[in-house]
Amino acid sequence: MLIGGLLKFSLIDYPGKVAAVIFTQGCNYRCPFCHNPALVLPELFTASIDVAEVMAFLHKRRGQLQGIVITGGEPTLHPDLKEFIRTIKQMGFLVKLDTNGSRQDVLKDILSEKLVDYVAMDIKSSLEGYCKASGVAVDLESVKASIALIKASGVDYSFRTTAVRNFVSPEDLKAIGVLLDNPLRYKLQRGNLSGKVLDPGIQDGPHDFSDDEWAAMQNVYAGIERKLKE
Repeated sequence: MLIGGLLKFSLIDYPGKVAAVIFTQGCNYRCPFCHNPALVLPELFTASIDVAEVMAFLHKRRGQLQGIVITGGEPTLHPDLKEFIRTIKQMGFLVKLDTNGSRQDVLKDILSEKLVDYVAMDIKSSLEGYCKASGVAVDLESVKASIALIKASGVDYSFRTTAVRNFVSPEDLKAIGVLLDNPLRYKLQRGNLSGKVLDPGIQDGPHDFSDDEWAAMQNVYAGIERKLKE
């Protein structure tokens, strides 16, 4: 595992749990609005944290932390991910995996072996806008397969869209609602292009939702939320 960061305490990354967050290096997407380019672009990688150091920390925190979040980057790119999770589970921790859903074969193995307790998948945009939002040519069938796998897995899960102007519109959001087809949980968050992003060029000109534009997004999301409660 290439580990680029370790957040030793979090109350927000694993719903309802006190957790630590492990950030893996490397991603197969190039989302222009990504706020973690140092975990995505190899030329920006810092020296990875030794896995033994991470495990030693987790060993000391048994009984204090409830869960461990594995995020990135994209964790499913790492061939030793399953063994890494097994070691964490053997310490008695719950494990939450954050993924972009592009490696449905890896996700299928992890879910079938019941290695994780929670999966969170980012939904970048509608299928029509996916490649633009991801910055690469995306296998859309794999994305759809991952959504289906997660919903049928029996583990806790959530889907999330970070809405950025020019990448996710109200029409895209409606299409996402259809794509997810009444998931257990779906969250919409407003993208923020201030600070460091992978492609600074998208910060030129108007790049934030106006209040009216965001209100339109919220109205669509409210409709999706109503369906989730039905």
